[in-house]
Amino acid sequence: MAEARRERVLVGEFGRAHGVRGEVRLKSFTGDPAAIASYNPLQREDGGPVVLVGLRPVAGTHDMFVVRVEGVATREAAEALTRERLYVPRERLQVELDDDEFLQADLVGARVEDGAGKAIGRLTAFHDFGGGDVIEIAPHPSLGRRKPALLPFTKAFVPVVDAAGGRVVVAADLFGDDGDDEPRD
Repeated sequence: MAEARRERVLVGEFGRAHGVRGEVRLKSFTGDPAAIASYNPLQREDGGPVVLVGLRPVAGTHDMFVVRVEGVATREAAEALTRERLYVPRERLQVELDDDEFLQADLVGARVEDGAGKAIGRLTAFHDFGGGDVIEIAPHPSLGRRKPALLPFTKAFVPVVDAAGGRVVVAADLFGDDGDDEPRD
């Protein structure tokens, strides 16, 4: 994993434009979703600053907001922000982690092992499709697979998380031994 990525932590992502006056939807990935505004200025993927000047929740959600962004006053400017990811330098997070806690950013790139300690891949991403966190695992080249596997990020499927050691252990046969990467009839 690139050290530059570890120095910044993903805290949010802009969605679609909202209205005609430059507002945009924002999904917060912070522990307290509304706290994202307290990390101003945020950083774009390219390192440029983003300042949130207004934040109101979207009804029926806990992590989605409609926001105003400094310097964005038109729908077109807000549309240009769609899918833009927002980061905070790690040192500004000021979070105290317990021994069994970690940041997801610390696990991206981690070695994925089976119960016997054999490397089966790398953790490449976390996803939240609405039913809880899911990890994406790219298979180890020695397995002869191309397609990644998705696995629920729960204790039942991922019983060991060693963030300091850069590894996770999964309790599922993700890639099997048949070498067949194609769907079956």
